[in-house]
Amino acid sequence: QLQLVESGGGLVQPGGSLTLSCAASGFTLDDYVMTWFRQAPGKEREGVSCISTNGRTTNYADSVKGRFTISRDNAKNMVFLQMNNLEPEDTAVYYCAAGWIQALCFDQNAMDYWGKGTLVTVSS
Repeated sequence: QLQLVESGGGLVQPGGSLTLSCAASGFTLDDYVMTWFRQAPGKEREGVSCISTNGRTTNYADSVKGRFTISRDNAKNMVFLQMNNLEPEDTAVYYCAAGWIQALCFDQNAMDYWGKGTLVTVSS
């Protein structure tokens, strides 16, 4: 069964940090551009960050630049999102997704596989 499974979400205070993980099963991530999306309550899902197949190219939404870092470990078939200096506005369900084209990494329609998401709540 082909699937992506996110983990690492939870409740954190403003200014805190979390690291999200995304594990693939049933296929290898080596050939895929990987993207983290998020959907906040009452808002549309948006792209947060993506990483090329070899990890050398990364993209970030303006709202998270300087605070979030995406990485991948192809040997472990995993992708990560390190989130620092979290803000209440970062509260959302975070999804990882796999696609083929770096230039379309924030295009939800270009993703082949999706995880079910992990909830991040930033609140005091």
